[in-house]
Amino acid sequence: MLKKIFVAAYCGLAVFLMSFSTNNTTEKPSEFYYQKPTEVTWKLLGQIDFVKKKNPHYGEVMYPMINGTLKALQGKKIKASGFIVPIDSKSYALSKNVFAQCFFCGNAGPETIMGIKFKGNTPRLKTDTYVTIEGTFRYNADDIDDWIYHIENAVITHQK
Repeated sequence: MLKKIFVAAYCGLAVFLMSFSTNNTTEKPSEFYYQKPTEVTWKLLGQIDFVKKKNPHYGEVMYPMINGTLKALQGKKIKASGFIVPIDSKSYALSKNVFAQCFFCGNAGPETIMGIKFKGNTPRLKTDTYVTIEGTFRYNADDIDDWIYHIENAVITHQK
């Protein structure tokens, strides 16, 4: 009988002590990695206004005014499709248009291109390859020497 009391007390004490465990198995892993990406279209990215402001280096410059929908996506996982445009030997951008029609070669604006920073090594890509990319969205409304839109930690999920 005494043996049963000790076993019951030992089990009760073990259950009591386990309730203080810091390893909570019902806790969800980091939501970002399991977050379904929001599809960002070029139409949405094109919903942008510009305002003239003084810049200490360039004089009067047009600064982007990011819409509320895109502001809410800052730091969130997104998916976007477009054409690969090489920027230099080590970096690329995602463009709404093919190279000959992108904003620095044609009549489109700076809102039709997104800087890409790949997760891991930068892949070798051909100009005008159509891709779908998932990654973290970041917008820039202050640095006129940088892209307005970015995809960071980018991974190509589809390529034509």
